[in-house]
Amino acid sequence: MIHMFLLYCLVFLLPTESCRTLCQVANKSKEMSPRPQGVCDGVCVDNSHCSQPCPPDSQGNMGFLCRQKKWHKITETCQTLNAFNIFETNLYSIQPLGGNTKVDEYARKPETITDRLMQTCPKDLSCVIRNIRQSPRIPGNIAVIVQLLHNISTVLLTDVDVAKMKSYSIMANHILNSKSISNWTFIPDRNSSCVLLHSVNSFARKLFINKYPIDISDVFIHTMGTAISPDNTGKNFSFSMRVNDTSSEITGRVLISRDELRKVPAPSQAISIAFPTLGAILKASFLENVTVNGLVLSVILPKELKRISLIFEKINKSEEKRTQCVGWHSLESRWDQQACQIIQENSQQAVCKCRPSKLFTSFSILMSPHILESPILTYITYIGLGISICSLILCLSIEALVWGQVTKTEISYLRHICIANVAATLLMADVWFVVASFLSGPVTHHSGCVAATFFVHFFYLSVFFWMLAKALLILYGILIVFHTLPKSVLVAALFSIGYGCPLVIAAITVAATEPSKGYLRPEACWLNWDMTKALLAFVVPALAIVVVNLVTVTLVIVKTQRPAIGSSMFQEVRAIVRISKNIAILTPLLGLTWGFGIAMVVDDSNLAFHIIFSVLNAFQGFFILVFGTILDPKIREALKGRVTSAKWISRISENLSTDFSGHPTKGPS
Repeated sequence: MIHMFLLYCLVFLLPTESCRTLCQVANKSKEMSPRPQGVCDGVCVDNSHCSQPCPPDSQGNMGFLCRQKKWHKITETCQTLNAFNIFETNLYSIQPLGGNTKVDEYARKPETITDRLMQTCPKDLSCVIRNIRQSPRIPGNIAVIVQLLHNISTVLLTDVDVAKMKSYSIMANHILNSKSISNWTFIPDRNSSCVLLHSVNSFARKLFINKYPIDISDVFIHTMGTAISPDNTGKNFSFSMRVNDTSSEITGRVLISRDELRKVPAPSQAISIAFPTLGAILKASFLENVTVNGLVLSVILPKELKRISLIFEKINKSEEKRTQCVGWHSLESRWDQQACQIIQENSQQAVCKCRPSKLFTSFSILMSPHILESPILTYITYIGLGISICSLILCLSIEALVWGQVTKTEISYLRHICIANVAATLLMADVWFVVASFLSGPVTHHSGCVAATFFVHFFYLSVFFWMLAKALLILYGILIVFHTLPKSVLVAALFSIGYGCPLVIAAITVAATEPSKGYLRPEACWLNWDMTKALLAFVVPALAIVVVNLVTVTLVIVKTQRPAIGSSMFQEVRAIVRISKNIAILTPLLGLTWGFGIAMVVDDSNLAFHIIFSVLNAFQGFFILVFGTILDPKIREALKGRVTSAKWISRISENLSTDFSGHPTKGPS
């Protein structure tokens, strides 16, 4: 009977224990599932913040910001890794009922992980790899691993061999996974991705290479190294990696020329590391408005090597996007265009010449997000410039033809000096613009580009300052009497304003920005905007002059409506009104042109702004010919007189030639 009783008990208890185990597994699974994201208990008022605890299996909290009546997660410190459990062999196995994972009192200090790591597995650093690879790639865990890698690179000063480098790469590979990119944005320390890059490069710098090359390849980090000497014919590292889990592979190459290798002492070594996802992680971390369009390639080289060539296959092969070769500035944590120069580019790849140094160890290519390459813009620009140049030449020819007839009074003389110089400076600006366009592009002639940009800047500014000189001439005529100063003094003042002020501004701009390589845009021969805001040295004076000129025209309208003007001033007033009409038409056109120029800087992706600016800018010479010369009644009258005089002279010449040819002429019989 006793045996039968025990048998019945066993039958009933087994399902009960199984159910208990299954329930435990279900509860564990339920605890491991993340709570809904974007949920906060507080009342959502725009720009308000709140904090929520992480799921039960992790430590930390999540921070939210209210935008448009919805909570948006902005930070997260949730982590499952700590100094105690990272070394456990059953970190993610099912715990017994009522069992809890012990949390070390120093769990929040990743330094303790490094201490235990150096004690537990100092030879190959492999004792934490299993749990790191199995850990979820949540922001807190990423931050823990970044700090661990940083501490390892700091603690290990020497004796970094292939085994340690393999373990180090596996740890880095886990958080460089393409699936983790979005989680980097929630790490409170935005500098974490930069710390990771610096740590990997620093650790690789301590790697010792024997006579055999090393090749340590993981999915998201690939390290290659070799010994080099002055008698080598040249070295290259070739990488082929996937940007994410689904895309095809892209390639990158590091080339060291034979001439450069002759500079290195023997023995030396060269190491290169390729990252397919780090560019996107850096963008996510720093919220930059640039897109890395290739592998990120780090190089660890002897200090004697000053130049290397890098070949990047493009991720996005759109022909409408221009490419910039850049280096990562390790102190300022940003991509710097001055570290590299683009040598060659097509839709598939870009070739860069870069200068490695202590500041610049990592390089890549950026895809400019706003540069528009449209055939429409090219046609409008060059057709318009052709019309503009021809119009300005015609304008100057007409001025020269009628100069004697239209400059009989002092104010007319000064007025036509301004008109002629506006046309001449715009003509020179257009010519230098064409020169600059030929110097722009993938192969940039830096010195020539600087010179072309200087002259384009100077002459375009001169156009505006000569327009300002015309406005000041009007003010002088309205507020003072023209004959109080000699004509030579007024002419000298006009030339000082028209050429002196632009020369000072252009010279200061190039002197202040060119030493730091911030004068030029990387993609064109024109003033830089992104780095130094050198473009403001043109935009601010130009738009200020537009405002002054419009105020001057308004003042003329008010003054000339008064009946107190004497008859002796009537001719001067008529001349002033003619100048004012000219300024009233041309100033808004010039201002509108460069107003759209500013709109292009603000929203460079808008094709409409590009087209309007190109039309207005390219046809400025035509506008000056029409509104500054052809529509002037005095010039038309003078031209009509010259044409009539030319016909009369031609008729007299024909008669004289007939008389001297010996043919009879009619006379009295």
